[in-house]
Order: sequence, then structure tokens, then C-alpha cells
Amino acid sequence: MTTYPLKLITFILLILSLGSILAGYLLKLVYSEKLIGFGVVGLFIFVFPLFSYYRWKDRNVKDYMITKESLEKMREYKEKKDD
Repeated sequence: MTTYPLKLITFILLILSLGSILAGYLLKLVYSEKLIGFGVVGLFIFVFPLFSYYRWKDRNVKDYMITKESLEKMREYKEKKDD
């Protein structure tokens, strides 16, 4: 699966969620609060996880973890900077 369809799906869901929230605020309907609620739920259940997956799928998590090796690199960098 290429990333372009995932990016497009995420963007479409973002637009739909934001549109639902705006419609809930701007239109005076009986179900305005439901529109706002569905927009927020769409953001948190669909858009944010899809965006996170799309942005992090090709990265190595070990690069962002604190290990003994990374602590040593930080100490060496600090010592070079202090000199």
C-alpha cells in the first residue's frame, strides 16, 4: 500500500470532521451538538491515529529511546560543547 491513498483518506476525514464541527457551531439545528460531537469523535478516533501512523511508519523507534549508547553520545556532546 502506498502512502498517497492513506494521506488522501486522512485529509478527507479531517475536512469532514472539521466541517461537521463548524456546521454544528454555525447552523442553528436541533442536532447541532451531535454534529460537533461526531466531528470531535472523528478527529480522535480516525484522523489522529491515521496521521500518526502515516508520519511514523518509516521511522525507527530506537532512535528516539534513551539507551546507554544515547546517554554516552549526549555526555560526549556536552563535553565537547563545554570545551
